[in-house]
Amino acid sequence: MPGMARYPYGPSTMPASRRIFLAIGGVIVIAVAAGLALRDAPGSRAAASKASPAVPVTVAKVVSESVPVRLRAIGNVEAYTTVAIKARVDGQIVGVDFKEGDEVHKGETLFEIDRRPFEAQLAQAQATLVKDRALLAHATEQEKRYKDLLEKKFVSPDAYAQIRTNSETAAAQIRADEANIDSVRLQIAYCTIKAPITGYAGKIQIQQGNLVKANDTTPLVVINQVVPVNVSFAVPEQSLPSVRKYDADGELQVTAQVPNSGEKPIAGKLSFIDNSTDVSTGTIKLKAEFKNQDKALWPGQFVDVVMTLTEQQNAIVVPATAIQNGPNGQYVFIVKDDHTVDLRDVKVARAEGNVSVIATGLTPGETVVTVGQLRLAPGTKVSIAEAKASV
Repeated sequence: MPGMARYPYGPSTMPASRRIFLAIGGVIVIAVAAGLALRDAPGSRAAASKASPAVPVTVAKVVSESVPVRLRAIGNVEAYTTVAIKARVDGQIVGVDFKEGDEVHKGETLFEIDRRPFEAQLAQAQATLVKDRALLAHATEQEKRYKDLLEKKFVSPDAYAQIRTNSETAAAQIRADEANIDSVRLQIAYCTIKAPITGYAGKIQIQQGNLVKANDTTPLVVINQVVPVNVSFAVPEQSLPSVRKYDADGELQVTAQVPNSGEKPIAGKLSFIDNSTDVSTGTIKLKAEFKNQDKALWPGQFVDVVMTLTEQQNAIVVPATAIQNGPNGQYVFIVKDDHTVDLRDVKVARAEGNVSVIATGLTPGETVVTVGQLRLAPGTKVSIAEAKASV
């Protein structure tokens, strides 16, 4: 062969560079042939189409609806009225007619103080009154006689004046005795201590048998009125103008709910706005009144308070889960008609429950991604896993 004539001893006598060149050429030919075979193989195009699948996402529509404007705070339940029961006379407690924690009603007897010392004082005061009335009767008769004698010129005017003074003194003493009797009777009345309000009694501080002093520092018991009841809470001072504005238009509705109780919020109304702000916290204290007929709220509890100021009409809202935070602020992913997404910067006015009120950036009818944003970028193809018609 002509080629072999040049290398009489076969391919092994070819130069090394020639052998390498031929080997590379053979590999290229084999690769091209394999590629053509794969291209013409069944299902190859379907495999290529699955190289970049659509990202499954959950979406929701941007809607326009009425949304309440609310203020939220942590509140503390306070008794509507608190009365510290104290003795008004000195004496020994001889009776306790209730138990700790009982509901007591206005006018019910709580404590009895030994009244015997005061009854003895009353008897003495009454006896003094009887004696002084006898003296007054004698002085009155004597004044009449001296008046007749004065008219007949038998006594001097000075002598009559002295007798008249004695009669007036006796009459004044009667009035003093009667006042003293009233005072003793009042002290006897104070020996029976009654409930001034309807409420629940706390711990009894001084038990039966002990001596008590009038208006002592330690009360006998404290009664809290819980029907109705108050809830105090504080809001930022920046909210004061809005609170005053909407409160002037009508009663502001307030709800209170014990955290993690599972109970429905209890409705009440705003009843008090403090006359100054707290300079240390920058807040102002408010108070709401609740009827509390079922006694669901108890003094000392902490509750979640929501005060509704007004209703914002035609507010643009999206689920709060649609809002994402980035280096340039808040944004959402918009789903376009071709099922690709685009990034849109938005400005959130406020959050209300599980929705966000949008100030700028969205219009009603647009579709936003609510779940699955981590795998998205502008232009990413998506498949809708679950569409929600409204928020």
